[in-house]
Amino acid sequence: MTIRLAIDIGGTFTDLVLDCHGQCFTAKVLTTAARPVDGLMEGMQIVLQQAAINASAIQLVVHGTTLATNALIERKGAKTALITTAGHPDTLEMGFENRFDQYDIQADRRAPLVESALRFEVAERVNFRGEVLQALDENSLATVVTQLQSHDISSVAVGLLHAYANPDHERRIATILGAVMPHLSISLSSDVCPEIREYERQSTTVANAYVRPMMKGYLDDLDARLDAAGFTCPCLLMTSAGSLVTIETATRFPIRLVESGPAGGAILASHMANRLQEPKLVSFDMGGTTAKICLIDDGKPLLSREFEIDRAHRFIKGSGTPLKIPVIEMVEIGAGGGSVAGVDTLDRIRVGPDSAGSMPGPACYGRGGDQATVTDANLVLGRLAANNFAGGSMLLDLPASQRALSDHIGTPLALDPVDAAKGLVEVVDENMASAARVHAAERGMTLEGRTMIAFGGGAPLHASRVADKLGIDRIIIPAEAGVGSAVGFLLAPIAYEVVRSRYLHLDDLRETSLSELFEQMQIEAESVVRMAQPEGQISIERHCFARYVGQGHEIKITLPSGNLDTLSANLITQSFETEYCATFGLLVPGIAIEVLTWSLTAVATDTGINQTIWPKPSVDNIPAHHPHGDDLKADSAAGTRRISDPGAPTDLPYEIMARSQLASDIVGPAAVEEAQTTTIIPAGWRATLNASRDLVLDRSASAQDTPADSGLSRAVKLQVLWDRLISVVEEQ
Repeated sequence: MTIRLAIDIGGTFTDLVLDCHGQCFTAKVLTTAARPVDGLMEGMQIVLQQAAINASAIQLVVHGTTLATNALIERKGAKTALITTAGHPDTLEMGFENRFDQYDIQADRRAPLVESALRFEVAERVNFRGEVLQALDENSLATVVTQLQSHDISSVAVGLLHAYANPDHERRIATILGAVMPHLSISLSSDVCPEIREYERQSTTVANAYVRPMMKGYLDDLDARLDAAGFTCPCLLMTSAGSLVTIETATRFPIRLVESGPAGGAILASHMANRLQEPKLVSFDMGGTTAKICLIDDGKPLLSREFEIDRAHRFIKGSGTPLKIPVIEMVEIGAGGGSVAGVDTLDRIRVGPDSAGSMPGPACYGRGGDQATVTDANLVLGRLAANNFAGGSMLLDLPASQRALSDHIGTPLALDPVDAAKGLVEVVDENMASAARVHAAERGMTLEGRTMIAFGGGAPLHASRVADKLGIDRIIIPAEAGVGSAVGFLLAPIAYEVVRSRYLHLDDLRETSLSELFEQMQIEAESVVRMAQPEGQISIERHCFARYVGQGHEIKITLPSGNLDTLSANLITQSFETEYCATFGLLVPGIAIEVLTWSLTAVATDTGINQTIWPKPSVDNIPAHHPHGDDLKADSAAGTRRISDPGAPTDLPYEIMARSQLASDIVGPAAVEEAQTTTIIPAGWRATLNASRDLVLDRSASAQDTPADSGLSRAVKLQVLWDRLISVVEEQ
């Protein structure tokens, strides 16, 4: 299997990477928001023409998308109802019954995805052991069905109390609803999130139900269009955990796709960390709509069973909607090329989270947009070439960018367009740096001394400035950085995780029911993997989530292989104490350890489809240019261009070079252009190409003592200092 296509649909651009016998063909086209498949098919035709092959020659399609994320954030999902145990209809409203910001009297979360009028109760009760205390009252369910029909509901989430321990009542409800309302999309908490903690389980199930009809329609459309175009190969979807599943699995559990695009970037960064033997990395992925930051230690990204989406207050933990799914831990903020900027009532420049997207897009796109965006600022500063954007496929309108910056920032603050652009770029860079600081602080980690891997269309433009703010002296821009997440899709494993909650003291680990539990979990996980890879070997990874008795949160611990017994309990205790001490700096002697949740992950290993995906040595040998690159304007870039740097007191002439033609060290100031992005190398930085044609930037010793904000106006400096102070307070 040597011809594979990766597709990443973002909020602004759709990226495609075709790996054809070790050669890489890429395309970046504007996302068609009304029907995303249209943009996907347009980009697909481009790469097929570049490679001179037919669709039938492709042996695997790997796909990731932010459609589920955008539907949740923009509240554009299905009209959804929730069925709960009698007496528990307001769990979504109550949440954790705390205030995420105790000093802000106006602090409030987003409204629940299901309004109060669409939350219904049925009489039933099961305890935490799965024992039925009150049988399901089907008469009360009949009343609910009548109400659902009157409200014209298209999707239902069923989240009964303790359904993780006994799913029978939820399954009976699904059977009755399916018979009466066959068109209804039904999500059961015992399927979506069979774990303890009622609020997180319900919020995850509701989110799955909210996006499921939309995602099913999209995936059905995708499947039909690929078939009509002549594709005969499997199509696998990237999950938030950085693994691949089939369209059938993705249709059942679309909530697992929420962070699928960013997960591809984290997989790419992890692969590079192992290949380049970089023990501590921070990956920086900036696209057209958002920026994503992920910490990678010892070649592995941080993994979690829960995260928040749609935070109401900047980076404050607890202000978003909790989702309990396998996910690569990262922070994502509204800071992309299309992020809209303006001036607030306190005369401060504010950037994002709103985005101009692909339609109308930034003002310079000439598609009707008139708002000032990050891309407009980069164009005015000279970082982008108006006639060489996206490999020359788009001509940018510089006067339109100047007008937008003047109207929305320059005039209110009495700045010319260039200074307005400097202020905008400085603020968005500070926003991204602040997000990285908070993300690291929440996990007890630091950023200083790490190597940054920057990819996505926007990250190479901003990486050096963000590195200045974070105390980072080394940056790596991978080959094909502009479509980095899509490249990461080609490196992802086929895998699936199953989680079950069962309370147990480690002292009672010899409980015989655990063997039966893991056997059931393994059957379920392997069945999902086999849908994507019918043959070949599968490895099994097992974990538990443990804590001291009485604590509120758990630590993930790797379980030893084989049957669990007294010896296993001792090994788990040692692992728990090691992880606990590393996280909190101390142990709690004399307190027993309890396990609440058990997980099992099935991973396809060395045969079948996955043999060419993880690891894939040929990716290291993919040329950093298109075989038809001589036809691209990016490959003919040369000469100099004056670029305004927010960190420099005056404009400087930057040497402009095409990445495909680099052959020696580069001393800044310089800009390296390629079809999908541009890398800015400021004065004081040196860049070299490694054996895999990754661009490696290192800060010179003299530059480390140079003030990094000498080119900014006093007002912007004060604003950045204030934002940085707020970030420090949030870290504390």
